Amino acid sequence: MSVLDSIRGPRDLDGLTREQLTRLAAEIREFLIRSVSKTGGHLGPNLGVVELTIAIHRVFDSPRDAIVFDTGHQSYVHKLLTGRKDFSRLRQRGGLAGYPSRAESVHDIVESSHASSSLSWADGISRAFHVTGQRDRHVVAVVGDGALTGGMTWEALNNISDDNNRRLVIVVNDNGRSYAPTIGGLAHYLNEVRTRRTYRDMYLGSKQLFDRFGRPGRAFYRGARGALHGFLGRFAYNDRMYSNLDIKYLGPIDGHDEAAVEQALRQAKQYELPVLVHVITEKGRGYAPARNDEADQFHAVGVIDPDTGLSLATGARKDWADAFGQDLLELAEHDPRIVGITAAMLRPVGLAPLAERFPARVIDVGIAEQHAAASAAGLAFGGLHPVFAVYATFLNRAFDQVLMDVALHRAGVTFVLHRAGITGPDGASHHGMWDLAVLQIVPGIRIASPRDADTLAAELAEAVAVEDAPTVLRLPKGGVPAAIPALERLEDGVDVLTRDERGDVLIVAVGVMAQQALEVAGLLKQEGIGATVVDPRWAVPIAPSLIELSAQHRLVVTIEDGVRVGGVGTRLRQDLRAAGVDTALNEVGLPDAFLPHAERAEILADAGLAPAQIARDIVDQMRGAKLPAARAADARVR
Repeated sequence: MSVLDSIRGPRDLDGLTREQLTRLAAEIREFLIRSVSKTGGHLGPNLGVVELTIAIHRVFDSPRDAIVFDTGHQSYVHKLLTGRKDFSRLRQRGGLAGYPSRAESVHDIVESSHASSSLSWADGISRAFHVTGQRDRHVVAVVGDGALTGGMTWEALNNISDDNNRRLVIVVNDNGRSYAPTIGGLAHYLNEVRTRRTYRDMYLGSKQLFDRFGRPGRAFYRGARGALHGFLGRFAYNDRMYSNLDIKYLGPIDGHDEAAVEQALRQAKQYELPVLVHVITEKGRGYAPARNDEADQFHAVGVIDPDTGLSLATGARKDWADAFGQDLLELAEHDPRIVGITAAMLRPVGLAPLAERFPARVIDVGIAEQHAAASAAGLAFGGLHPVFAVYATFLNRAFDQVLMDVALHRAGVTFVLHRAGITGPDGASHHGMWDLAVLQIVPGIRIASPRDADTLAAELAEAVAVEDAPTVLRLPKGGVPAAIPALERLEDGVDVLTRDERGDVLIVAVGVMAQQALEVAGLLKQEGIGATVVDPRWAVPIAPSLIELSAQHRLVVTIEDGVRVGGVGTRLRQDLRAAGVDTALNEVGLPDAFLPHAERAEILADAGLAPAQIARDIVDQMRGAKLPAARAADARVR
């Protein structure tokens, strides 16, 4: 039996020898490489926290002691040590989630996969333990150095340092990277701490000193190296930044020296006040392909060859991010006002080509979406046109800035929302399904949703030409579908994709739902029902031609990959009512629920957005059955 096979829960770690712990770390890395290469997932971050996670679970008693992972993508090792070893369907329907999940284990506490919130959680939990008299319980927050660029982290630290009377351990997992290398003044400071010669020379010198005593000296060194790390680190640095916050500081510690990490954590555990343990790790540790990948060190991978790290994906279509990146670069070549903004995700959001061609025209603000949006308003005031490319789910954090800093000041800022709609394997917190409902209440905003590469290029050009209001482009996850040509473009920009003169059903398809809409039209034709399919291109505000077309049809059906509540269908319904048009309208979209991880097609089918389901509901309604599409979708989801 391997050491990993013997681990059914954290307390099985207690009796392991140093040699067994070393073997366990190696077995975990081998397991992760072998498993994640088959399913895809966050490989590099987890390879970097193996010894750290082992040490945390040896020192603290989860779940009695609460362990909170910031972002949570580095929780695979935690899952293994808490008894979850079936990674065969990782991030697939019925399998383990790619982030902590309360449904999976009592050892998982925070499910949100957004960065920089862990210290706020830890602050609240530790206060609750203290107030309720549970003063022997500890809280451990594991936060990456990249997450320290987020404002929430510093808001939490301000409050943590104001009340020291609780058992709270903050582990800073410092690998110099978030998704990509961490940027900004904080990153420069931590890099200075990481590379100062004083600590390195003292540490290596102490090792060489004890080596001179032969086997007894080496044995003593191995037993005492954790304490030596802590002592030498404090002696060399007495770290200024955290000491000014009145938080006790231990480190920096070699995060791949399990004994050293464990010793520092045991020391931190003895204090009845907040302690920060600074741990230095390597993303992708122990896997050469990851370590050799300068872009993101295998932060997230698809299906790969475990030996070479090369992708095994075949026939992949051009990605939306790649298409956007090339289109933006072409526009920037001719328009010097255009600048790109990213929140620590340069490559995933397609800004790498612009950064390579015009380095000074791309700004990486770190994991700070609120700052990015407000700063964009300032850039617009100064005469530039900022394009903030960000995951749709992450812009949720900056809604106030979009509303009060950008829209209120009529700033010409373009937001390009990647992974809008259902994303699939990453689960509830990553689905970009709220942006249409949330953003369309912003006065003056204009929201487009391209259906293919051609409409993306055109709508991006139209967006950056707007100088008096925020504009939004929604891009889904995955490959760009084949082009869907329009039969005609109406005067206000609406594309008619197929037309039926009988006036039965008008289908309004938002973005990539155009393909589903065309398939629905084909199925309806087989039932003797005619359908006109339109892509509004700019879904918000509602185009006047949609009001006119709605008045000419018996039924209007809107199809969108956002929540129905407050979605485009709701907006169209309100505008129809205001115009005195009484055509019946069905809003087909996602339920207002947190949807689990699964393939995109599976989730859409569950929500009633598969073409056959939409067509069946329309046929039932057209023939008099009282089964609205929205009610049928809700029934399937529940």
